[in-house]
Amino acid sequence: MTPALLAIACLTAITLGYSGLCAASPFGTCRKCRGFGFALTTDRKGRLKRGKHCRRCDGHGKRIRFGRWLYNRAARTYRAGTR
Repeated sequence: MTPALLAIACLTAITLGYSGLCAASPFGTCRKCRGFGFALTTDRKGRLKRGKHCRRCDGHGKRIRFGRWLYNRAARTYRAGTR
């Protein structure tokens, strides 16, 4: 196989894998709070305690994946255009 065909095959496999991941699990853990839903802070003695709730995920600890967001946007536009 030529290097170009190999690169296309790899990109196709990555794309299909990511789309399968977005279909099977549309929500991933929040990168800001690492899925806790709140920030971890330390008190004056250095012990961990619960901080403010995460504004990015609204305290849920989950966020919608970018691929799923694109799919939802495309489906919404398609539905609105075929009414």
